[in-house]
Order: sequence, then C-alpha cells, then structure tokens
Amino acid sequence: MALTRMSYAEAAARAVANAMRDDPRVVVLGEDVGRGGIFGQYKGLQAEFGPERVVDTPISEATIVGAGVGMALVGLRPVVELRVVDFALCAMDEIVNQAAKNRYMFGGQGRVPLVMRMPIGMWSNSAAQHSQSLEAWFAHLPGVVVMCPSTPQDNYAMLTQALRGEDPVIYMENKELWTLEGEVDESAVAVPGRARVLRRGADLTLVSWSAAVHTATQAAAQLAEQGVQASVIDLGTLWPWDRAAVLEDCTRTGRLLVVHDAVQAGGFGAEVAATAAQATGCRVARVGAPRIPVGYATRLESVARIQPSAVVQAAYSLMKPSLATTAA
Repeated sequence: MALTRMSYAEAAARAVANAMRDDPRVVVLGEDVGRGGIFGQYKGLQAEFGPERVVDTPISEATIVGAGVGMALVGLRPVVELRVVDFALCAMDEIVNQAAKNRYMFGGQGRVPLVMRMPIGMWSNSAAQHSQSLEAWFAHLPGVVVMCPSTPQDNYAMLTQALRGEDPVIYMENKELWTLEGEVDESAVAVPGRARVLRRGADLTLVSWSAAVHTATQAAAQLAEQGVQASVIDLGTLWPWDRAAVLEDCTRTGRLLVVHDAVQAGGFGAEVAATAAQATGCRVARVGAPRIPVGYATRLESVARIQPSAVVQAAYSLMKPSLATTAA
C-alpha cells in the first residue's frame, strides 16, 4: 500500500486527473476551473487536458448545471464546479427538477452521471452568503447521492467513486479543509453509504460528517481524559447513510450525540437521531449551529461555530441528565 502525503485540495485534483486519464468522457466545467479553481482543486488540469475538457464558463450557475445535465444525458461524465454551495441556489431548478428526476421520470431511459461539487461550511470571514452548510436540503432530495468527505483520503476515494457512478452526486467538500494534509492511498475504494468508525467507546456514540468530524474527534479525546469513552463515527455519505453502523454502536452505548456545523433546526442530525431513537430506544441529543446568519466579523462568526467544548458539555448532559437540570 503506497501512501502519498497531500492536501485535501490536491487529493481532489488527483482524483479528477486520474479519472480524466482513464475515461475520455470525463469533462470539467465551471467558473475559474481553467486557472485551477479558487481552492486549487483543479490545479494543472487545463494544462494537461486542454480547454475543451476543462471548460471555463460564464458566471451563471443555472447554465453550468443545465449544460452538465445535457452532457450527461448524451453520454459524457461531467464534473460541474459551483465554487460554494451558496451559489448552487441559483441552479436549484436544474439540480432538483432535472438532474435528480430524469431517471425516474423517463423510466431509466436517461441517466445523469453528473458530479456537482458545492463546498459547504464556513469560509473564514466570508459572511452569511458564503458560509452555509446546506447538506440537509440535498439529503432530502430523492434521486441524488450526497457525499461529505472529511479528510484528504476521503476526498480522493469518494470523488473517485462519485466519478464512476451512474446517478447524480451532490459532492460537498468543506471550505475550510482545503489545506488539511494527510496520507492518501490511491488504491483505496470508497463505498457509498459505508461509515468510518474512527474510535470505539462504551459510554457514548458521536456521529458526524465533514469538518465537524474533527470537532467530534477532539471532543472525544477530551472526554477520554475525563474517563468518558466515546465512539466517533464519520458518516461520509449522507445519502445513503450507514444506518447499520450507527444503530449497532447506539445499541451498545445507549446514547447518541450527533454533531454538525449546519444549523441545528431541520439539520440532517435530526434524521439520524430520530432513526436511532426509534430503532434502539437510545437517548439522543444534537449539537448544531444556532439558527442565525453567519456574521462577517470574527466575533460574530464564532457564535455560529461549533467548538469541541460544546460537544463535551452536550455529552455530559446526555450522560448525566441531572447535570443539565442543575445547569438550567
């Protein structure tokens, strides 16, 4: 097993480059892709494959996704770059009513093997229109796969798998993970809907995805220092999500805490918590962002950020309900 150290952005660029070398049907289109993308996630691709396969587009997300859907229907395998999930809102008709529905509405005669990259999460000091985590919107949408990689290894393996699929993939990298470095095994295969269990504990199950996985992992380490052993599960794929792995661990621990950067109200954590509570009877709780726009100023932005300390506090409340009553 050969390992190469690379950043989250470099892993993505490597995955797309390898797919383009292996399959001439893979094309890229979007704003700034010719110069490597605003995060370097397409670095060097236009120089290698030319402007006919790495296509710079006008500033029109509806056009970008609409063109991608058309390309996919005639046999290409497009990667459309939407820069950040916030801008994908300008293309919702194409995503929701065209890409996601085509296979169903036409009885499988049309397939849309389209990868839509729309980074989620905060982007430091970028304010309310560039800092949203909208993964729950797309997990709610029938007809698409939803992926949220949390490490360079995941970004390579999951994007490679997404590029091999036959259905549209909502691919949600995190805006603040692009420089994160790690070892990448290019032979590793990602299985959609299979979670990673990062650590096992007997007292509590922490479930998360994307950048919040790192927050949950830090919180688990702090809890361990205080004698509380928590499992940490990275879902990776939100749809389909690994119910079996989560339910097995919740059955063991009897407690589930879901952690995500998205607004807690209506977040995908509610789906995980409700499913686990119904299936296992475990105690459940969630940690998510308050229902407020993300502020530009660092002090305002920090109010919307989920910190390990908040996860630790929620874990203790879940472990010892009487503490929550006392604190209130």
